[in-house]
Amino acid sequence: MEAAVEPGNLAGVRHIILVLSGKGGVGKSTISTELALALRHAGKKEQSISLMSVGFLLESPDEAVVWRGPKKNALIKQFVADVAWGQLDYLVVDTPPGTSDEHMAAVEALRPYSPLGALVVTTPQAVSVGDVRRELTFCRKTGLQVVGVVENMSGFVCPHCAECTNVFSRGGGEVLASLAGVPFLGSVPLDPELTRSLEEGQDFIRDFPKSPAFPALFSIAQKVMSEAPARLS
Repeated sequence: MEAAVEPGNLAGVRHIILVLSGKGGVGKSTISTELALALRHAGKKEQSISLMSVGFLLESPDEAVVWRGPKKNALIKQFVADVAWGQLDYLVVDTPPGTSDEHMAAVEALRPYSPLGALVVTTPQAVSVGDVRRELTFCRKTGLQVVGVVENMSGFVCPHCAECTNVFSRGGGEVLASLAGVPFLGSVPLDPELTRSLEEGQDFIRDFPKSPAFPALFSIAQKVMSEAPARLS
């Protein structure tokens, strides 16, 4: 008689979203943070947000992770297998930029739990959009569904006159999504209040509902929720 297979530590997680970017500096971690907050506030019940990071395991916050690939891959698998994730509606995974062994390890470790897919972050510039093309190729080759593309730093809205200035060009992310045949979730403008909330540890979605970036971020969360099937009742 075969022993019953015990459910993994992610068995209580309804939807898993990996946040990817083709290059660093596009605001992927910011989008990950605000997506988690927006999903929390968009839900029908009040819930807390938990955070797990390799930084918690280091001796000092200034310590660098100087590890070779096999050790990083082993840690990713250990995070999936050993962390007590509990019951979660959404698990937002903020991945490193680019495509690497860590991304492959994360996708393979999470595959048994059927991730909802990847949210790909870009900025409007051509160099960033070009990198995202490779990120979309990675998703296709690994069988990871693309939930959508988000264009971050898409213009600066003047707090005095509400005029939008396209500091880094505009529309590259939307054009790319259209050409790739994947959803475009929205454009998030540069917003000083968003920057301040991150630096001061404030809940941007709760505390700055009238800021320029709020409608875009909340709309992105709503679109993600509409893509999420009801896997667990």
